[in-house]
Parts: sequence; C-alpha cells; structure tokens
Amino acid sequence: MDRNLALELVRVTETAALASAGYMGRGDKEAADQAAVDGMRRAFSSFSIKGTVVIGEGELDEAPMLYIGEEVGCCKDGDMEVDIAVDPLEGTTLIAKGLPNAIAVLAMAPKGCLLHAPDTYMKKIAVGPKAKGVVDINASVKDNLEAVAKALNKNIEDLTVTVQDRPRHDQLIKDIRDAGARIKLFSDGDVATAIATGFDETGIDIMMGIGGAPEGVIAAVALKCLGGDMQGILYPMSPEEDARCRAMGLSEEDVKKVLYLDDLVSSEDCFFAATGITQGDLLSGVVYTGNNRASTHSVVMRGQTGTIRFVEADHRLDKNDTLVEVMNKHRKIR
Repeated sequence: MDRNLALELVRVTETAALASAGYMGRGDKEAADQAAVDGMRRAFSSFSIKGTVVIGEGELDEAPMLYIGEEVGCCKDGDMEVDIAVDPLEGTTLIAKGLPNAIAVLAMAPKGCLLHAPDTYMKKIAVGPKAKGVVDINASVKDNLEAVAKALNKNIEDLTVTVQDRPRHDQLIKDIRDAGARIKLFSDGDVATAIATGFDETGIDIMMGIGGAPEGVIAAVALKCLGGDMQGILYPMSPEEDARCRAMGLSEEDVKKVLYLDDLVSSEDCFFAATGITQGDLLSGVVYTGNNRASTHSVVMRGQTGTIRFVEADHRLDKNDTLVEVMNKHRKIR
C-alpha cells in the first residue's frame, strides 16, 4: 500500500478526535461516541480507497455507527481494496468522566488480512519488541513474567504489568503480585494500553487479561508495526457471545485455539493510526487554544517499513469544512 496513506489515516483519526473532544467530562458517552463516528465517517468520504469495515461499532442495522460491512472511502474504480478496523472513540467512559487515555483509532490492511473477530471477549497477552517471541498465553503468569524479565534484562520486581480493573481479573492480579511484579490497573481502553507496551517511555512492559476481541485485532496491527508481539484466545463469556462465534462459522475448536500475531493480522503491509482525545500515557489529548484553534497529537505506523511517526497538528476549526459540518451538528446537540 502507498506510504502516503499514513497522513490520510491521521486526518481521519484527527477528525474523530476533534469532533468528540468537546464532550470531555460532560457525562454523555453515547453523544461523544456518535460525534467521533460522524467525524470519522465524514473524513473517510474523501479517502481514495475501497474500504470495508471488518471491525466496527455495530451490525448492519445499526447505521448510525460505523457498522461491520460498511463501505468507506471514495470507492472509485482503481482504488485499492482494504480491510478497515475502527474504534472512533476507544474509552467512551473515559471521555464522559474526563479521564486519561481516550483515543480515536483505526487500522488498515489489504483485503482479507485482518481477522474478522466476533464481538466477544478475548484473553490477551501483549509485549513490545524486546520481548517478542518469549511469551506463551497458555503458560503460567510466573513463567511469562520470568521470560519477559529475562528478555528485558530486568528483575521481575522491576516489571510493570498492566491489567484492566475488573473482578474477572482478581486471580490474575493475585498471581502477578505473588510473582513479585508491579501492577498498573486501568479502567478502560485496552488498545491504548496494549500499544503502550511497545514504547519504553510509558514504563509498561506487558499487558495481560481479558478484553474485547475486536480491540485485540486493532492492537495487533499496532504491535505488528512496532515489532512487538501478541497472542489471544477467544473467550465468550455469555451464551449470546458464544452464539456470535457460531454465527461466524467458528467451531468449539476454533474458539479455543491460540491466535498468534499473524493470525490477527496476516500482512506486514498494514497501517495503524491513533489520535489522543484526552491526555494519555502515550498521546496528548485535544487542547483548545482559543481563536477557533485546537491542537492534536497522533501516532501513525507502517508495518512494511516499521516507521513510527508522531504528528503534532494545529487546526483552524473554522477553516476545515469537514470539521465545521460535524462540530456544528454536535454543538447544537450539546
């Protein structure tokens, strides 16, 4: 895929972030999410691709969301066919409460190269480049921590493991503590947390736990671009989630098998982009600087070259027709 797509992807996540940022702390996560969706969909309309959403926010009958199967981009003859995975607002609760690490995020790969994950849970383990190839999702917590510590030339006591703060992780947290590692709990947003393992400055060495399977695919694209590693096992936690797996043609054996990084995203020719909405561990949030201006902080990655770019941008909110249209709509709602 053309390397120039990277900047186009950033424009899409920037638009989603700017559209939703006005809802920070307002307690309305549904409206914030819809603003991000509206911004992302509108930005995609001028993108010269034939994209199909394979990881989205809803099914076909949920048109207000970017639904699974929706076609995005200009879709002209000659445009490349790609799979798109989106989360226009990862961390709806975070933005509603004004908490850190809400982001607008998307991933892209050639058609057929992203796992079409059912909307269910997934058991995950993720690490950065220095620990690539040393983790095993079926191994014990202690064994994985020992392997990562050795790869990073650290003591287990110096490792930081990030885990979502949920009752389902009580035993996992106990096992990590018993092994002697440090823990950083997070409330929401496991894409941002998974990719943080790929950057030394975040201080996060490994992510473990159970989170959304669609988010797992998006995170896997970022980790492939970063040279990191991830494994997952689908983990339906209700009859409804189990039915979704069956509806996608997955057998009981399919649900139980380990999904390696190449199973989640099968091509090196992939892109990942994210823009901060609220202040985070890796990305700064949207800041309104007055005089109809706002600043954004984004990251964009390309798997084929391993290039990682951070993009700081200053936006004239009254000069961008896409933003004017979307933000005016939501100002009226607010």
